[in-house]
Amino acid sequence: MDGRGISGGAAGDSGAAGAMAGAAVRPPRNRRRRAALLAPLAAGLLVLVTACGGSGGDGKGGSVANAASAAVVTVAPDDGATAVATSGALKVSASDGKLTSVTVQDDEGRKVPGALSSDGKSWLPSHHLAGATKYRVHAVAKDGDGRESAKDVSFTTLVPKNTFTGHYTPENGSTVGVGMPVSLRFTRGITNPEAVEKAVEVTADPAVPVKGHWFGNDRLDFRPEEFWKPGTKVTVKLNLDGVEGRPGVYGKQAKSFTFTIGRSQISTVDASAKTMTVVRDGQQIKTVPITAGAPATTTYNGTMVISEKHKVTRMNGATVGFGGEYDIKDVPHAMRLSDSGTFLHGNYWASAGTFGAQNVSHGCVGLRDVRGAGDSATPAAWFYDRSLLGDVVVVKNSKDKQIAPDNGLNGWNMPWSEWTK
Repeated sequence: MDGRGISGGAAGDSGAAGAMAGAAVRPPRNRRRRAALLAPLAAGLLVLVTACGGSGGDGKGGSVANAASAAVVTVAPDDGATAVATSGALKVSASDGKLTSVTVQDDEGRKVPGALSSDGKSWLPSHHLAGATKYRVHAVAKDGDGRESAKDVSFTTLVPKNTFTGHYTPENGSTVGVGMPVSLRFTRGITNPEAVEKAVEVTADPAVPVKGHWFGNDRLDFRPEEFWKPGTKVTVKLNLDGVEGRPGVYGKQAKSFTFTIGRSQISTVDASAKTMTVVRDGQQIKTVPITAGAPATTTYNGTMVISEKHKVTRMNGATVGFGGEYDIKDVPHAMRLSDSGTFLHGNYWASAGTFGAQNVSHGCVGLRDVRGAGDSATPAAWFYDRSLLGDVVVVKNSKDKQIAPDNGLNGWNMPWSEWTK
């Protein structure tokens, strides 16, 4: 009986324990639902903590990848600056990194060329900037970890109060003879010739070295060592806008022009023999009688280039130092050979027997012609019609000195070694 009682009591305890165990394994329905919702949230938090903590134990990971670049880009002048100098003011540099790209352009999209230093720390423009122009700078640098830093700046250059231009020869699109140089005559005397010459680019196709030479401070000529090859195309770029040619005086030209070299024609005047021989592309095509300078007014020797052509022009001795010795209002078929007044021209006032027999001019070279330039059969008309600006006329055997290289377009009378000095 006791045993049953004890047994029954044990059974009862066992039942209570079983009930408690059942309660631990099988919670009520509401608690089960909350646990189901919390489980994925806890897992999500674990993922977030893992992601923010990095992939290893080195303390780096994503935090470095998202850090700012250590490279610092500096641009001078400051953003928004005005009246900026056209030379020497624009500079781009990087510290704690290296420049990878620098773009400078004006509002019309024209880019300014420049060069990075060998260490990547600085950039400078290759030439001056234009005046009264707004420029935008975009520069990028990288630090040692490959992270980029960029800077954008805009500024406006000064407005020049005093300017200069260059009047150039030959004309754009013209076809000229093999002796034609590129000649620039400036409206103001230049005291910074290096900067001005650097702003002029002369190229030839087919390529040949072309060098500049200054005559005084207001004239700059360019030529190759020998006469141009026929058919050569020459391109001249004037990047003078913004060049400070002298203190406070700036260029204002930015343009290009081209010209083409035609056939070769070289004519040789023998003042002693009183003849002129015309050679076209290496072949002699004609010899004509001439009259050169009289004994008291001889013709210059040397290599000369035709710089002007006038079917009829006035020649007044007073303009070239001869007082009132002559004033002919209708000289036919006149071609200028020097700035000082040497011409090769038609002559209708001398008798036909003069040509080839006597030298009677005031320093010019005369060919038989008629008044009014109306007879195409005369030697003067024949030569005029077959001549180009830039054709070469060589005078020899005259009892005079050699013409100066700057007297007309006659730089060929200067040795190449001196021309390039």
